[in-house]
Amino acid sequence: MTQLHTPKASRNQETGRLSFIRSVSPARVRIRGRGGEAGGTSRPVEGTFLTVSPPKKTARRSLLVTSAAVLSSLALTTPVSYADPKPSPSPSKSPSATPPANMSAVGGARLGQAGTQVNLASGVPVLPKDLSARSWIVADAESGDVLAAHNAHWRLPPASTLKMLFADTVLPKFAKTEKHKVVPTDLAGIGSGSSMVGIKEGETYTVHDLWLGVFLQSGNDAVHVLSQMNDGVDNTVKQMNAHAEELQALDTHAVSPDGYDSPGQVSSAYDLTLIARSGLQKKDFREYCSTVTAKFPGKTTKNKKGKTTRESFEIRNTNRLLSGASDVPVYQGIAGVKNGNTTNAGATFTGVAERNGKVLLVTVMNPEKDESNEVYKETARLFDWGFQAAGKVEPVGELVPPKSAAQPSAQPGANPSGEAGGMESGGSGASSGGASKPVASATAEGGSGGMGIALGITGGLLVLLAGAAFLVNRRWPLPDLVRRRPRP
Repeated sequence: MTQLHTPKASRNQETGRLSFIRSVSPARVRIRGRGGEAGGTSRPVEGTFLTVSPPKKTARRSLLVTSAAVLSSLALTTPVSYADPKPSPSPSKSPSATPPANMSAVGGARLGQAGTQVNLASGVPVLPKDLSARSWIVADAESGDVLAAHNAHWRLPPASTLKMLFADTVLPKFAKTEKHKVVPTDLAGIGSGSSMVGIKEGETYTVHDLWLGVFLQSGNDAVHVLSQMNDGVDNTVKQMNAHAEELQALDTHAVSPDGYDSPGQVSSAYDLTLIARSGLQKKDFREYCSTVTAKFPGKTTKNKKGKTTRESFEIRNTNRLLSGASDVPVYQGIAGVKNGNTTNAGATFTGVAERNGKVLLVTVMNPEKDESNEVYKETARLFDWGFQAAGKVEPVGELVPPKSAAQPSAQPGANPSGEAGGMESGGSGASSGGASKPVASATAEGGSGGMGIALGITGGLLVLLAGAAFLVNRRWPLPDLVRRRPRP
């Protein structure tokens, strides 16, 4: 078995923090694209699972983040909501032709409103006018700011973008070097017409092989094998739904682990963006979703002398912004994440890209415009807008942190409202925070005045540092992104 540049990590637990990264793609990439999912020709691209840029320690940024958290509430712009255009009747592509009047307000009240939500102000570029997606969102992957959105919480079929939730749930459970021999029950229950990577019964695959099949070819066969390894499809779906709830992706309900059309299976642009952001905290997730091509193990054969050999074949990422197509160029700065397409969902896509130190997430669901690769074209236009608008547009909401990261008790010095006790009021919170009680007790019991002052200063500093750490951590920032390919 041959594969291109396997990741170094043997497990998938890296959740390190990095706020600033270098460009993840060369200044100019030329790739001869392919016209469809299969067939055609393309120039091989060397180097998948490329060198990961080392994290940069930016203590001064933490201070800027703390200041920004206080000052952001002072920024005012005029909120604007665009009314929904009349949707073209196509109920067969979605459970509903129009968004519901009342949607979730997770992340902000405006994100629960129908139509386009964006704040117009001087210097803010105009949104692209030719967007036909039923739902989309543009967000800063590091700060969590939602720059603009359209029906962000509309619950729609997610197609294979749901594999992001599957991966974020199951990736940490198995070492990538673990091997598994496929038995017939592993491939049972795969939906008719599913995308497949080509797994064969009786053959042995590593977990690494299987994840390549999930991310590059969106292989439902790879998903089902991993699900069976994870004590079955039902157990995996249960874990996925529990993980979605932990992420506060409350629009999401998984029925199948692979995103195959199933009654009641829904997500939203907001939730898919939350899920992608969570997955991108994991090094292996970042590397798999940014891989363009890889070798996948094929059939084992035996020659006349009894020697066995294992064939391999190339698989290529079906994310067109990453691998390119005849009508879609590689998007400069793209680094993943996942695409999907089914009868009920239409085309869906969540992408992450970086330019000039700014990392954006864009999710687009079900463009109504019936053109080739339209979901990628609209995503690219939204990325372009986001990079122009970043730092200029006032956010309309935020990507919330997971429940465990949002618990006030998990952050010393945080009050029940979720804000740092000593920071928002210029340090006055230290007098009422938990750290102030030992100081008061020492003074009352006749302790030395110098000792009381020292304890007071120490307690105040602890509260201040805890508050600063909380304000930084609630950004739920994106770690270092893998470089997508070397310079040609």
